[in-house]
Amino acid sequence: MQNVKVLHSDQQMRQIPRPAKNLAPHATLFPIRSPNKAYPITSSNKQNLMERKDFLKKGMAALGIAFVAPLATSCVKDDDTTTPGDGSCTATPSETAGPFPTKSPAGLVMTDIRSDRTGLPMTVKITIQDRNNGCEPLQGAIVDIWHCDKDGYYSEYGGTGMQSANFTSVHFLRGRQVTDANGQVGFTTIFPGWYSGRAPHIHVHIYDTSGNSLLVTQIAFPTDVCNTVYTTATNYYTKGTQDTANNKDNVFSDSLSLEMSAVSGSVAAGYELTHTIVVS
Repeated sequence: MQNVKVLHSDQQMRQIPRPAKNLAPHATLFPIRSPNKAYPITSSNKQNLMERKDFLKKGMAALGIAFVAPLATSCVKDDDTTTPGDGSCTATPSETAGPFPTKSPAGLVMTDIRSDRTGLPMTVKITIQDRNNGCEPLQGAIVDIWHCDKDGYYSEYGGTGMQSANFTSVHFLRGRQVTDANGQVGFTTIFPGWYSGRAPHIHVHIYDTSGNSLLVTQIAFPTDVCNTVYTTATNYYTKGTQDTANNKDNVFSDSLSLEMSAVSGSVAAGYELTHTIVVS
């Protein structure tokens, strides 16, 4: 279970330092030859090399360690873990829930989260995988999502410097679902707009079946799709393209590949977003 900290501004979002990556233990085979001097390969040298390898094999076998030649220094990132079972996957990074988290998510169990908001229709299909169980689909997980409307406004907030428009009494574009046997949930919503300082995104909070928090994260959108929507569907989206690119965004800049969604469709037909989130 991960602790969730709600920050109150986008400027604060990435000020929390990420933990340093841990280097895996490694073994080093001392060179037989000096790196600065070449030695002729003789039958005596070959015999010494074979005896050295044979010694290492026997010694490591006694310790129950498999011998792999040649031995090499390696480093493994702590989030690139092969898990038990048939699959391997990388845990999705944790991100801030702020500055507009859902205040009472348990009361928003619904599939269609549009309410009165207008915009291009979009379906959201999210798959939750469990890294601790061989990357198998996680059934029974509680999944909350929320995002801004076409103009960049959030429900449940407003009337402040963070958001001038006051939507404190409504709950549009927020919803909760429980994953099925395939670890999936689905929502009907609209393509979100954007607000200054952030790339377009969707917030996600995942809980286990008992309601314990597993992960808070965010989902990014492909830039080309956003550019098409914001410059074509101008009857809805009136601000033009976003002012912050994904690689300049203070949330996605260091984790974009793990948080980027796949979005298909068109302005005429609507869009479908699919994304896999891995919890541990």
